[in-house]
Amino acid sequence: MKQRHSTSVVARAGKRRHYLGLILGSFAVVAVSLAIRYFWGTEPVSADPLAQPSGGQAAARSTGSGTHPASPAARDDASPLQVVATVNGRQITRTDLGRECLRHYGTKVLDSWINKLLIAQECRRRNIVVGGTEVDDEVKRIAQRFSLPVDQWLKMLKQERGIDPAQYANDIIWPTLALRRLAGEELSVTPEEAYKAYEMKYGPVVRARLISCTDAEKAHRIRAAAVADPNRFGLLAKEYSDDASAAMKGVIEPIRKHGSYPQIEQAAFNMTDGEISQVIPAGGQFVILKREGALPGAQGITFEQVKPRLEEVIRDNKLRHVSAEIFQDLKQKASVINYLENAAPGGRFPVMAAVINGQSITTDQLAQRCIERHGEEVLEGTINRRLIELACEKSKITVTDAELDREIVRAASVSLPPKDGQVDVEGWLELVTEKQGVSLDVYRHDTVWPTVALKKLVGDDITVTQEDMQKGIASNYGPRMRCLAIVLNNFRRAQEVWEMARANCTAEYFGELASQYSIEPGSRALRGEVPPIKKHGGQPLLEEEAFSLQAGNISGIIQVGDRFVILYCLGCTKPTEVRFEEVRDLIYEDIFEKKQRLAMAKYFSDSQDTATIDNYLTGTTRRPKPTSSLTPAAGVPSLRQVPGVE
Repeated sequence: MKQRHSTSVVARAGKRRHYLGLILGSFAVVAVSLAIRYFWGTEPVSADPLAQPSGGQAAARSTGSGTHPASPAARDDASPLQVVATVNGRQITRTDLGRECLRHYGTKVLDSWINKLLIAQECRRRNIVVGGTEVDDEVKRIAQRFSLPVDQWLKMLKQERGIDPAQYANDIIWPTLALRRLAGEELSVTPEEAYKAYEMKYGPVVRARLISCTDAEKAHRIRAAAVADPNRFGLLAKEYSDDASAAMKGVIEPIRKHGSYPQIEQAAFNMTDGEISQVIPAGGQFVILKREGALPGAQGITFEQVKPRLEEVIRDNKLRHVSAEIFQDLKQKASVINYLENAAPGGRFPVMAAVINGQSITTDQLAQRCIERHGEEVLEGTINRRLIELACEKSKITVTDAELDREIVRAASVSLPPKDGQVDVEGWLELVTEKQGVSLDVYRHDTVWPTVALKKLVGDDITVTQEDMQKGIASNYGPRMRCLAIVLNNFRRAQEVWEMARANCTAEYFGELASQYSIEPGSRALRGEVPPIKKHGGQPLLEEEAFSLQAGNISGIIQVGDRFVILYCLGCTKPTEVRFEEVRDLIYEDIFEKKQRLAMAKYFSDSQDTATIDNYLTGTTRRPKPTSSLTPAAGVPSLRQVPGVE
């Protein structure tokens, strides 16, 4: 899990406290995000779905895949490595790695393994066999859908999603095919369903503005005002609408047929351009529409041309719903004992992980499966933590549980407002665990411990200058430029969009371009709306260009990393009037924490540069850089990489 750092100083109202939000950086190992709902088990492709695992070799052969590069340690490939890495001569064993993999992924891998085992057992009960040839054909079909040769498709999955060919065949394709066979007729698609999907994707759409209210009386009152002066509809939406469309004066995505709210669709398609609807109850809200125009359906795309693809999408959608029902039924009938979920956090793992209808999964077996799926990723984090542990050992630094608790309280205090006058530790832990998908044990181990350890390694010798304070005042209380932004990842496309924006230099048209071309989801959805740009915010080229603009101007093309940004200036905000004495301590604390994190980052980077690391899983070796030296001022790693600091 990798969190972004954010820093803000909230203007003081009377004696109300400010909250400078420098959110605690997270150093937990990041899981590859996969669009796989139920499966991440381990059985290989086989005519017998309950065949014992063979390390994925059959699946690798069935998909034309090769094996992993050999580790630098000489060994018999049939036996796994017992030492997976060394850090400055200190070993990391396979047992160490298995324990870390279980800590991070044990529950998820076990749950998906149980699900897949239930599918396999049900397939055997019904005499359903999904063999390797069927899996190979499905892989080819999917690759063809993306107009790629199979080998390129598999290579892309490995590079972009971390899924090797054996895992893809065994843990994604096989369970999907098995579920399709178990679902049977429930996945059939009627002509009516296919044509509705065609109308939804390729049919005509209505452009409209919307006002959404939580109160019916308020909605009727606003509708009356809109009917009296239809030209004010956008301003009424901006002032009174209770949903996010208010920011865009009621502009919403074009309305299509067969969506989530048939009553809104029916009104939109039956209205005339410029007409204002009655108040429409929908989704617990009271909605008023103003129709602004209609667009015809996609030209030149007939129903017959796209029918096979639409049917496939419908079946996939049905499969998601049917899968849940199948699993619910299988689980109700099954005898499943999950010992891992009852294990004490941070304690020893049980010998047995689970028993499913009499079939056992030991914790050792589960650890090996976790290593197969996530070993390289977790090992990288384990190596980085070991670097910090060795530095602490050398400096005779220890980190206590009490210090971890204090760091959690500090992180909560700067990241969330108080609750009932107290630091909202509970809310903070909920944010970083439940909502971000890590356990409390992982959060303390991979986020809090490295933070405390590195702070102690760096020490408090950090200087905040008068110039730093002046920049802090300007950044937090100075004027900001209100801009619309279009973010692109291709310079040629950026040039094309810039030419279009220059030819019609209005905020409305710029917003249209943002909704069509911006690759950044927020600016795309909000038609270019982005937070006001402040000085000294960490993007000097962007800030310099923004503050050089006048209202109504567009910027040049600004390169920010690997992105290209075009701005439309809406104007400049007024600075916040504050007395320096009132905000001095807050600004100082904010800048100190930023500089401390930069120092921590440098310390960790120097530790990596001077380390000798052998990673036998990936077959890589790292040796000290000749010109590097470990200095006592330095920084915060994600146990995988150094996070950015605003």
